Amino acid sequence: MSNFDKDFVKLTSENLILQDIINLVKDDGAGAITTFNGTTRNTFKGKTVIQLEYESYSPMAEKVLSDLIHEARTKWELTKTAIYHRTGIVPVGETSVIIAVSSVHRQESLHAVEWLINQLKEKAPIWKKEVYSDGSVWKENAESRQKV
Repeated sequence: MSNFDKDFVKLTSENLILQDIINLVKDDGAGAITTFNGTTRNTFKGKTVIQLEYESYSPMAEKVLSDLIHEARTKWELTKTAIYHRTGIVPVGETSVIIAVSSVHRQESLHAVEWLINQLKEKAPIWKKEVYSDGSVWKENAESRQKV
């Protein structure tokens, strides 16, 4: 059976709206929907954050995200999945990434969402620039360095 209509991946410069992505993964056979909503916070290690800026090589990033969903499906019984990531400027308080997973029982979706966000940060070709009140810096994901 194809997961073409059950898995949703998108990189966009548009605002991400949690309810829209929840609606993608809703299913009458699913008793659980778990979400992760990553937002830009206003401080990092004592510095004032103005905004984040994301860049990606979209075709490759979308493939990596689709591959992660496929791998998650080998680990847990998932009904529907969605990974949406924003590109461009993401001001403080706005959402940069949403992961939503539905499953028959809560344990599968809870585990899958945590695994998917960790794998996304480690493997997806999406780069983050943190803009502070006193300058900016491109950031490598800490998760990438931990796998040495």
